[in-house]
Amino acid sequence: MKPMAAGTTAWDRLGSHLHETQVMDSITRTLYWDQNTRMPSGGAAWRGEQLALLARQLHARQSSEHYAELIAEARDEWRTRSNSGDPPEIVTGQARNLDLLEQDLQRQQALDPDLVSALATAKSQGYDLWQQARRASDFALFAPALRRMVELRQEQARQLAEPRSCWETLAQPFEPDLTLQRLQNLFAPLRRRLPELLEQLKGSPRPSSLSWDLPASTQQQLCEQLLCDWGRDKGITCVAASPHPFSITLGPRDFRITTRVVAGQPLSCFLATAHEWGHSLYEQGLPTSAHQWFAWPLGQATSMAVHESQSLFWENRVARSQPFSELWWERFAAAGAPLGSSADLWKAMNPVAPGCNRVEADELSYGLHILVRTDLELALLEEGLPVEDLPSEWNRRYSDLLGVTPADDAQGCLQDVHWSEGLFGYFPSYLLGHLVSAQLSEAMTAAIGSPEEHVRRGDLSVMLGWLRDNVHPIGRALNAEQLVEQVSGRSLSSDPFLNYLEAKLQRLFTVRA
Repeated sequence: MKPMAAGTTAWDRLGSHLHETQVMDSITRTLYWDQNTRMPSGGAAWRGEQLALLARQLHARQSSEHYAELIAEARDEWRTRSNSGDPPEIVTGQARNLDLLEQDLQRQQALDPDLVSALATAKSQGYDLWQQARRASDFALFAPALRRMVELRQEQARQLAEPRSCWETLAQPFEPDLTLQRLQNLFAPLRRRLPELLEQLKGSPRPSSLSWDLPASTQQQLCEQLLCDWGRDKGITCVAASPHPFSITLGPRDFRITTRVVAGQPLSCFLATAHEWGHSLYEQGLPTSAHQWFAWPLGQATSMAVHESQSLFWENRVARSQPFSELWWERFAAAGAPLGSSADLWKAMNPVAPGCNRVEADELSYGLHILVRTDLELALLEEGLPVEDLPSEWNRRYSDLLGVTPADDAQGCLQDVHWSEGLFGYFPSYLLGHLVSAQLSEAMTAAIGSPEEHVRRGDLSVMLGWLRDNVHPIGRALNAEQLVEQVSGRSLSSDPFLNYLEAKLQRLFTVRA
């Protein structure tokens, strides 16, 4: 690291170190972006070496004695200055930053550098093999990589040696402070009520799939219109295609999203764009290089559940809403969609038909997809489920819970990218995101009126402004549950989501096409 000028404070020296660390990490993210969008398959092995080298360097930087000394010096300086008259929010923020840095440092120092390198290599190789297996619909091609990743993540949990189970330990980067017991308590009402709602809707007239399609170019044009309407600044954003849609931030003014066109599903790309743009809006609302907390923990996302709550808000509360269809159906009709009314588009946006694919799932069955994945993660990591049994176990649970059976591995256990990268503990964040989104939406409605009202007026700025004030700037100052309680005034619960879902289903099945 370049020596700091004489007279700089310990806080400044630590901040400079964090800034350079973030620059290095952004290089890793840039390589990841390329790997998922433009890199030829032949580059996978070399990309694995690149990512492994960067992972080793980042780990060394984040676990070094020099870094530990910087944190300790900043802590000592904070103690002497905490009563100096600085605004309380600054003093509190500095303390929280230091607490989180010390926590992250302890975790980094507990990990063997060889394990860090092995994980980076396994992620790159796993992603490549997952792509091959998915294209061939042959889980056997991917099974060795998944087995290796399970072993490495189990070893990671052992090295961290936290007072948590293996799964809980691996979930902490996504959901800080989450326990499995709390997760099961939040999910228990969903395990009971979602299958009941599905059963009640059996026999109701609803489309299981659309009988029309739109050319890829037309879908992309509609997505461009959506992003334009939603305030996209092309100077700081980029859109590309990838096998699995995602959002990623490469720098303080460099926000990327990907989407994909799915044959026979003309709304998939549109809704994926709305979803990923919600993620990007959240990232754009976090501190930038002009803010004092940029590169510090308080400048990072609260949790993946909060992240998902933001993407789900824009996908479900806005793009899937009835007022949105009233504003957009003629655009779709002009583009070639066989729609005779806004009700046609609204029902197409909300088919309510259990299927095998999570990404394309309706709001009712989506939670069941997550419950299957959560249970299988626990089985793989903690209950001894052999990797080779995953396809049959996946299909059995889908048949039992959703009443559908995947036709092949590509439609079944190979549909998601997450396990190829060892992201165990991530999937529950999607369903927690539904709960968080619903409870935050209730708080938004009480403060400024319902999202539907704002969509009907075509004024999205008021909603985004409320999120910018109440959700986006929180960063890691709070965990997800603390944020929800601060904004809504009560503990996180499944009730707001279930109430929203049941009310929407009632409207869907009474509206006339």
